[in-house]
This record gives sequence, structure tokens and C-alpha cells, in this order.
Amino acid sequence: MPGLAEEFPGWRDFFQPERLRPVERRFGEQGMTQVQALHQFIEARLAMNLPPAQHLNAVNDHFNRYRFVADATHWNRPDYWATPFEFVASGGGDCEDFSLAKFFTLRVLGMPSSNLRLMYAKALELNQAHMVLIYLETEAAMPLVLDNLNPAILPGDQRTDLLPVYSFNGEGLWRARAFDHGVRLKQGENGILLWQDLLQRLAGDSS
Repeated sequence: MPGLAEEFPGWRDFFQPERLRPVERRFGEQGMTQVQALHQFIEARLAMNLPPAQHLNAVNDHFNRYRFVADATHWNRPDYWATPFEFVASGGGDCEDFSLAKFFTLRVLGMPSSNLRLMYAKALELNQAHMVLIYLETEAAMPLVLDNLNPAILPGDQRTDLLPVYSFNGEGLWRARAFDHGVRLKQGENGILLWQDLLQRLAGDSS
């Protein structure tokens, strides 16, 4: 899986007027305003010149303002991973969209891919599949969980409502049975097709 530079180089180009016209055509003036607000948020955070980890709470809170909408209702598809632009411009999305928007925004803010993973888990109280973003300060540290169900960023061992299944990022895929580092799978094993499709859409168009 490629790193950030290969995923979407020149991220500021996505906010150029000519790249945002498709957003306005598809989502209207309100959608355009939401995307511009995301741009302002990112630029303001970058101007603070903070270590990447100090952006965790702000990024988590920023995206948790959006509404949860199931894919079948929102996109008329059983499963769809929205780009951050689609998520923001449309005003919401499901757990995957929340997690992906946080992942890519933190990467733009300087967070190494090795510190972030998207994790599929079972939400035990809801009895359904769920995606969260986890932050690993070090390889030995207990991951912190960024989630739209629980707005507080908590260590994984305090999220007894979640049963981890597997995690992934731009560098690999791990099988997980607990909030540890899991077992790394061989390259190509259980490839994430929706992830690859998302990267292709990011590379091709901002909307």
C-alpha cells in the first residue's frame, strides 16, 4: 500500500477553485462552504506548528460534529467509503467516513502513517461492525481510539465495548484480537478493495 506522498501529492491542490467546482456542482453552495471550512481548519492547525500528536483532539472533535448517516440512506449503496471531500460536503457519513476523514487530515498535519491505523471492530452494544481510527504513540504503547460513537479519546483497553478484528494503513494490514499490534498479514492478503478504490478517487478528483 502506498504512503501519503503517493496517495495524494500536493494536497493543497485539492482546494484550488478549479478542483472544487465539481464539489459545488454535486453538493451545492453549502457543500462548498463545508469544504472551505475544512481547508481553513487544516491551515489554522498547520500554522500552530505543533507536534502531530497535539492535533488529535482537535481533529477528532472537528469531524465528530458531522451527522451519522448509513451508506444505504446517504449514498444508496450497501457499502461506500467517501472521500473526505464527499464526507464534509455532504454533511455526514458512516463510521468509515468519520475514521477516513480523521486519518487523512492527521496525515496532512504531519502524522506519520506508522502512527495511525484504521481498525475494524465489533461494536458489542450495537452488535454490528464498526470502524475507528487508532493512534499508536510507540510500538509498545496502548493505542488511543478516535471514534464517532464515543467522543472521548481513550486507550484501547478502556474501550471494552469494542472487539478488534483487524487494522490497516498505507503500509500494511494486521489481524487483531485485542488493542495490541496484531499479527501482520502478508502483502496482498485480505487486500482492502474499498481502500484502493478510495485512493484512486482521491488521485483522480477532489469530489
